[in-house]
Amino acid sequence: MLHVQSILLRMQIARVTTGGKYVSVSGAFKALCVGAVLMISGPAVSDVTVSTSSNPMTALDYGLRGVLGAEHGAMSAAPDRRLARLSKPVEVSPTPAARLHSRDYVDGLPKMSGDAGWQCLAEALYFEARGESVKGQFAVAEVILNRVESNRYPNSICGVINQGTGRKYACQFTYTCDGLPERISEQAAWDRVGKVARLSIDAQNRALTDGATHYHTTAVNPRWASKYIHTTQIGTHRFYRQYYPGRTASR
Repeated sequence: MLHVQSILLRMQIARVTTGGKYVSVSGAFKALCVGAVLMISGPAVSDVTVSTSSNPMTALDYGLRGVLGAEHGAMSAAPDRRLARLSKPVEVSPTPAARLHSRDYVDGLPKMSGDAGWQCLAEALYFEARGESVKGQFAVAEVILNRVESNRYPNSICGVINQGTGRKYACQFTYTCDGLPERISEQAAWDRVGKVARLSIDAQNRALTDGATHYHTTAVNPRWASKYIHTTQIGTHRFYRQYYPGRTASR
């Protein structure tokens, strides 16, 4: 069955394409409405014999032809620039993940804090990755948190970060055993990594590095890099997932 609402919608489209002015289709529209009313009335007019000239289907047919003809004329008369603007695809806003990993988004968030684990992670990001993009900082945080979940490493954030500390250049994260004082002098960078640390700890999933447990800068080439599975590169860091034949990468 032809729905009157759909026809009205097509008339609205014709109105838009002609700059907001209705095309004169009053005669066709009146015929269309008469036919629609007769059809909608149903049983109330079922006993009435109608002639061909007053048949509601005939009225609907003429009415529809008039509306479609007017619409075609309106579309043909509309400027090409207006049609192009109406048919332009709608721009989709960035995905939540894309927003999360943008500097503008993170910098716009309120200052964040947390417990000892948050403090350790924020410090690691500051000394290991403050020069990286926000996305790169999230990636480094993933490595640390992936290690926490692996039974090959300590089961706490601070434990993972400080593993091997006390033996010069034998630690897991260089800044903890390079002999240099750990001074935080860039407040903006500290606030940013603090937010990245908090968001990373609270995240439901970590998909940037595909389960990476190791990373190194492009300036070096450690021996283990050829043994583990390279998962991605973000900024100046290359990421790897630890692997031993016959065992899962995270255990």
